[in-house]
Amino acid sequence: MTIASLLAEYRHAKRTPSEVIDSLRSAADDAYANAWICRVGADALARRARQLEQMAREDPRTLALPLYGIPFAVKDNIDVAGMPTTAACPAFSRVPARSATVVERLEAAGAILVGKTNLDQFATGLVGTRSPYGAVSNSFRPEYISGGSSSGSAVAVARGEASFSLGTDTAGSGRVPAGLNNLVGLKPSRGLISARGVVPACQSLDCVSVFALTVPDAVTVLNVARGFDAEDPWSRELALTTPPLPERFTFALPDPLEFHGDAHALHAFNAAVDRLEGLGGKAIRIDFAPYLEAAALLYEGPWVAERLAAIRPFFEQHANEVHPVVRKIIEGAGNYSATDLFAGLTRLEALRKIAAQLWNRADVMVVPTAPTAYTIAELMAEPFINNRRLGHYTNFVNLLDLAACAVPAAMRPDGLPTGITLIAPAGTDLMLADLAQRFHQLTGLKLGALAESLPPPQPVDIAVDSARVAVVGAHLSGLPLNHQLTDRGGKLEKAARTSAHYRLYALPGTTPPKPGMLRDPGRGAAIEVEVWRLPLREYGSFVAGIPSPLGIGQIELDNGEWVQAFVCESWAAQGAEEITRLGGWRAYLAQKAAH
Repeated sequence: MTIASLLAEYRHAKRTPSEVIDSLRSAADDAYANAWICRVGADALARRARQLEQMAREDPRTLALPLYGIPFAVKDNIDVAGMPTTAACPAFSRVPARSATVVERLEAAGAILVGKTNLDQFATGLVGTRSPYGAVSNSFRPEYISGGSSSGSAVAVARGEASFSLGTDTAGSGRVPAGLNNLVGLKPSRGLISARGVVPACQSLDCVSVFALTVPDAVTVLNVARGFDAEDPWSRELALTTPPLPERFTFALPDPLEFHGDAHALHAFNAAVDRLEGLGGKAIRIDFAPYLEAAALLYEGPWVAERLAAIRPFFEQHANEVHPVVRKIIEGAGNYSATDLFAGLTRLEALRKIAAQLWNRADVMVVPTAPTAYTIAELMAEPFINNRRLGHYTNFVNLLDLAACAVPAAMRPDGLPTGITLIAPAGTDLMLADLAQRFHQLTGLKLGALAESLPPPQPVDIAVDSARVAVVGAHLSGLPLNHQLTDRGGKLEKAARTSAHYRLYALPGTTPPKPGMLRDPGRGAAIEVEVWRLPLREYGSFVAGIPSPLGIGQIELDNGEWVQAFVCESWAAQGAEEITRLGGWRAYLAQKAAH
């Protein structure tokens, strides 16, 4: 069910999107029906799958879409055109004519929406029990909470009913459910993914988050979903840090650590710290008090008024139809004035400056994703204190403008999963993902609540603001024009081969000597190429220097992937020496040298 594995099977014609959708429908688990509020109908799913398959038959490049045929779910506070948005409040339900920006981008990339998931009403809670559609059970032990507010989104992925899902995260809703269900929970920097079309919780803090089985899958979704959106007042242009952590890095640990008496959680976190040290990390202890003070502003300060602002017209007319616990929280907005808000903003800025000093000493902060786990009965008996405890390590992150990635850490002796969260300044999302994958690989855990093993590591795409181009001749490593790539900051990504549909020619009269490659399905062969990455700012000047009859087009690699590459106009092959049989330009040069 990982994105990477499904794409590989599609590209090698081992499965089709229709077959995957059929398997999901037959595998649906009624015991976890509460994870869903609304599912896409079987006929609509079948039409979407067939549409993608037809597009791929007409243009094989469709298979190169980054989310081709990938099933996904969205939290039901995110708009999908033609489907109700309830935010887990039936009286609030409306049917939007347009999908949220993030959904539009995912579907344009080939993803297949399978349904909308349950949540703590109006995304208010970290528990998964505050919904009239029912409490969502933990994927491993149904008497335990799933975590919230993105409860259904996490369980849908953990149970294998979607390859990835969207949640939202204001105080930890994209991280706590990940930790309690053995998932990756990528909480992006604020404004990195558009929130246009998302029912606000605290609009200045809200983030659309990603649940996935692996870190590379989460990064794939992030790369599709991210980008400035002028229709979202809180969207922003944000440059992502591209280098990974150094081989030796420093990670900060809260002091004191709090597990509320949960010995299993304490033991698992200590083991995670040992693993991080094995990866080259050095732990330092930091005073956690400023972070807890910032966190308190969210529910025990004026920011609670922003929750009322998000739904004020509805709440004023329908307060009695709001979940009692959620209603009590939102009613707390009346305790704060505009004066309180400005005092809170000033104090938060001071806390941000205190917290920023950490990054002079540490590369990353590491915390337990959740300090403990509660049963549904325990949450129902004490809904406020236990919820607050679950946010001990999450509530401060968006207030302090930080990025975070929750990653599985261990299975506890009681059969529950536990996780850690990596935290760093805004813009470090991909750096965190790189470390998260290295850590995840050491755990040896299964994926979600499935019997599938963790796949081998994949490169985390840390060069997002770049273009990929495949070279076939004089630009290959060590050859005369390779400097045109390296002088522009180009990096070799991999050596590769095309699919068996290309013919190669030695072009006469070129200096230095160059080949020309043409696509000729059924009459070609696999040709050796190199895939390079160029910074986007350099790509235009590189392409502008390519002489006729060469140009940039798209070619198919032998793994079914399509990339931009050097291609040749067909007229140039007339009278040129065909060298397809040699399999590549280097072999041709070696043959010439031998003679």
